[in-house]
Amino acid sequence: MPTVQVDLADRTYSVLVENGLLGQTASILADNGLINHHIAIISDETVASHHTATLLSSFPEEKPSLHTIPAGEASKSLAHAENICREMIRAGHDRRSLIIALGGGVVGDLAGFVASIFYRGIPFVQIPTTIVSQVDSSVGGKTGVNVAEGKNLLGAFHQPKLVIVDPETLSTLPPREFHEGFAEAIKHAAIRDAEMLPDLLAIDPEKRQVPADLLARNIAIKARVVEADEYETKDIRALLNFGHTIGHGIEASLPYGEMLHGEAIALGIRAALYISEKHSNLPPAESEKILALLRHFNLPLTLPDTIPTATVMDRLSRDKKFKSGKIRFVTLSAIGQAQVIETVTPADLEKAIEHLRTERCL
Repeated sequence: MPTVQVDLADRTYSVLVENGLLGQTASILADNGLINHHIAIISDETVASHHTATLLSSFPEEKPSLHTIPAGEASKSLAHAENICREMIRAGHDRRSLIIALGGGVVGDLAGFVASIFYRGIPFVQIPTTIVSQVDSSVGGKTGVNVAEGKNLLGAFHQPKLVIVDPETLSTLPPREFHEGFAEAIKHAAIRDAEMLPDLLAIDPEKRQVPADLLARNIAIKARVVEADEYETKDIRALLNFGHTIGHGIEASLPYGEMLHGEAIALGIRAALYISEKHSNLPPAESEKILALLRHFNLPLTLPDTIPTATVMDRLSRDKKFKSGKIRFVTLSAIGQAQVIETVTPADLEKAIEHLRTERCL
């Protein structure tokens, strides 16, 4: 099966990618020396209804405890983290326990955060069930919760022990949730792998079939970046934020769930392409290739007038990607060639946001 190794010395782990792995979870854990732990599954109510029966069926004897949250970004909070911790304590879990995160990015971030603080830190395994989580958020060890002031502002670096990716779990995604995940895959192609563009274009957006090797290829990009800059101190891991500065500002300007993460990132990518043309000499024809892919997956490229520019600017000013007051912005000079620059001004950001209100994409 396609396997990606994330090489972090004593925290090295594998990402396994193959159809049907969900029903083999217990034996996979055993093969990786993780089956002797008392296990807690953290999921959301929607994912649990689709996939926990298959997961639990893989455990022939003692069944893991199940802890669910309501589906949606609003559940990525300190309150839900505390509730899960208390549930786990009542269920008899302790520092010898193992958490399985079964779900998308919200579940993975929250479960990883719980694992980082429960009894001062216990191991966890990621089983991502969305495109976003499979190609991006399940790998790299970033965990966290949101607060009213912004996304992911409270958290910890806590690497998983193992990531199990079963592409068959994508079959239950509604169209909108399926499409939004490709914003992160398109981001990977934009910053590191121009040759991936035609492979993404070949995917039928109306089907739920994504080749395991394409998922693994995306995961490998994320893994190599994380290996080079685990704690985002060298401006290497920051490249993964392409499209995220303005994208997060847009997402945070709306009530949770009104715009999905990948939809906001698609808008952020369009804004980043606009700034890349101005600051990094990205040819407009290169921008159009990426925009065509975003359109292929029915992702939004026009910002509604109901979202004020001032609100987006306020939200993005609190973003972690600002350093000592400077805007650290990821641009492209060509597809596959990304860099972090500090010459972008607030006025540039405002112009890019206003650009998103135009119907023409270039």
